[in-house]
Amino acid sequence: MRKMLLSIRSTAHQEGLPKLPVPPLKQTCERYLAMLEPLVTEEELEHTRALVAEFLRCGGVGERLQRGLERRARKTENWLSEWWMQSAYLDSRMPVAVYTSPGVVLPQMHFQDRQGQMRFAAKLIAGVLDFKQMIDNETLPVEYLGGKPLCMDQYYQVLTSCRIPGPKKDTMVNYGTGKMPSTHITVVHNFQFFVLDVYNSDGTPLTVDQIYMQLEKIWNSSLQTNKEPIGILTSNHRNTWGKAYNNLIKDKTNKESVRAIQKSIFLVCLDAPMPRVSEDIYYSKVAAQMLHGGGSRWNSGNRWFDKTLQFIVGEDGSCGLTYEHAPAEGPPIVFLVDHVVEYMKRTEMVRAPMIPLPMPQKLRFNITPEIKKDIEKAKQNLNIMVHDLDVRVLNFSHYGRKCLKSFKTSPDAFIQMALQLAYYRCVRTRRCLLRASASLRMFKLGRTEAIRTTSTESVKFVQAMDDQSKQMALLENAVKAHRTYTHTAIHGQAIDRHLLGLKMQGIEDLTSLPEIFMDTSYAVAMHFNLFTSQVGSKTDCVMCIGPMVPDGYGVCYNPMDDHINFAVTAFNSCEDTNATKLSRCLEDALLDMNSLLEQTAKPAE
Repeated sequence: MRKMLLSIRSTAHQEGLPKLPVPPLKQTCERYLAMLEPLVTEEELEHTRALVAEFLRCGGVGERLQRGLERRARKTENWLSEWWMQSAYLDSRMPVAVYTSPGVVLPQMHFQDRQGQMRFAAKLIAGVLDFKQMIDNETLPVEYLGGKPLCMDQYYQVLTSCRIPGPKKDTMVNYGTGKMPSTHITVVHNFQFFVLDVYNSDGTPLTVDQIYMQLEKIWNSSLQTNKEPIGILTSNHRNTWGKAYNNLIKDKTNKESVRAIQKSIFLVCLDAPMPRVSEDIYYSKVAAQMLHGGGSRWNSGNRWFDKTLQFIVGEDGSCGLTYEHAPAEGPPIVFLVDHVVEYMKRTEMVRAPMIPLPMPQKLRFNITPEIKKDIEKAKQNLNIMVHDLDVRVLNFSHYGRKCLKSFKTSPDAFIQMALQLAYYRCVRTRRCLLRASASLRMFKLGRTEAIRTTSTESVKFVQAMDDQSKQMALLENAVKAHRTYTHTAIHGQAIDRHLLGLKMQGIEDLTSLPEIFMDTSYAVAMHFNLFTSQVGSKTDCVMCIGPMVPDGYGVCYNPMDDHINFAVTAFNSCEDTNATKLSRCLEDALLDMNSLLEQTAKPAE
């Protein structure tokens, strides 16, 4: 388990962190072939074996690319981090909303009136500023895994940062490192954007009461919904938005307004109420709201999707956030959320001396006919995306991680097997490629490695769930295989990032791409039907993210002591996927597997 220690300054240990290793070429190729066994036909596997043998040939292309990678590893702090940022995020031309930006659903708030919304938002803002103080003072607790310190760099990338669209690829900018750090946040209400200065002239943050008074001013000066929801442009396909962006900032006023949003510490969205829904689907609708805003008629124009952190506070008590994924993974975001939630619990609003504060500045945009046309196009595209996304939140209340630990089984590995069993029962296909994420933060500037949960052992388990005599032994084997692969991934010895590095090295060398990267088996190996992520939090929340492939699912989960929160997504345009059906299959799988534990294993005292 990860542990926090306060004794070391957050960045003091950074220089001593080891570099991400380049795994041995032969080891990766052997593991690649083993991983393919449950996924491809024998004929496909034989063909791939021949390609791998050629790739590994003495003096061949594999050796040359491996040497290039090892050279890069010696010259850089992390041979992977820049390539990963580019290939996973900035080169992607899909919209960030739904496709790469996760949402986080917080417990429902019950505001008595709109002042309740403002008070909650004010406390939240103060809580984030309190977190920022730890970042600025380098007093953030250093995280440890297995007694080893983890890289804390991602924590320094989430505030005052923003993605900038380009016509062919995007860039990431962090405005928190200059001589004049930002002192404002952006607040958006009724599609109108405001600059809210959150520090006094002496550098102290505004009090909760002062922030509340400023939010009241913003609310009262934006009672009418803006006719042109400029923020909706950021939800578009990246090439389309890149062109519209260049057109938008030709105007000096527009450019200044956009820069103010980009340079802000974070963004707060004061949302209008969602359409009323029944209690059983409430959290599913909130999850969708966090991912895309609900559509052009609702709150999708109340966003700037390029901003790394957007906290969402709905008038109806639906709260959470969405974050642009490029600078950081889920754990730093969830740590921030936990800190803010705890801060809000212990903070009361205290009436501050009435020091007059300037009116928050409303950001102006000059809307030309061309920009208006871009906004209309973005609305249409977003509404298609909203209708296509199927989201289901499952609160599995029968047991949680405490029960699983009492049986001495890994909660994460157990849940991963349940997901695979649910998918198998739902689809009845041999080919289910399930991916989870492992942190590479043991290494300097480490991001993630893929945990390939689908293994020969896991396939045997899901296929044998109807044969009770074999079930438990096969479940234990599958859990053990998952834990072994997780350990391999955390220590930088898994295959996905190494294969990506070899591929990127080939592209940089301007040589023809090796055959193994154009093979059918490679395409199969990279097509993740189940894209999963455990994002554990002390707060009773759940993260959600869209599927990785058109015919796949996105599944996030947060195992609490006595229950497990899941968010399942799929695309309605795919006839073969259904988020509700998978959620039901998942609940059944978790119950069946627990029965198996109770029948065959004794809980620890």
